[in-house]
This record gives sequence, structure tokens and C-alpha cells, in this order.
Amino acid sequence: MTQVEFWTGIGVTQSSGSRYESGYVMPRPTGELLRLVYIEGIDVSQLTRMDFEIAQFIKQDHPDLYHTLQSELRSKSATTP
Repeated sequence: MTQVEFWTGIGVTQSSGSRYESGYVMPRPTGELLRLVYIEGIDVSQLTRMDFEIAQFIKQDHPDLYHTLQSELRSKSATTP
């Protein structure tokens, strides 16, 4: 993967990315996108506001369901190579 491909994956130009790599302070939203895309492996281009609202609703209003789903996904991830 080139620098251009890496940085455009989170909507940052190669020149800005190069500045961050050399010590320029990265804005918090950029760092969070970097974490979501490259550490968590989330394809943010597929997410919508509704996805977040649904997750928040389930987490706040149906915590038992949220924890059940969380456990199911963890179990599934543990058995998937």
C-alpha cells in the first residue's frame, strides 16, 4: 500500500499524511478515523448515521440485547480463522 492509498483511505491528502508522519499534530477526528479504518478494520464508507443511531438505541434502551449480541459476535470472532 502506498502513502497515497493509505491516507486517502481516511480522506487525508498524502502531503498532510506526510506531515503527521514527521511529527505534525494530527487532529483528533483524523486519528479516530485512522483507528477505525486501520486498527478496527471498519469500512466507514459503508456506515450511515442510522447505523450509529440503531446501535446507540439498542445499547441504551435494550442493554440485555446489546450484551447478548456482543457476546455472540465475540464467540463468532473467536471461532473464525
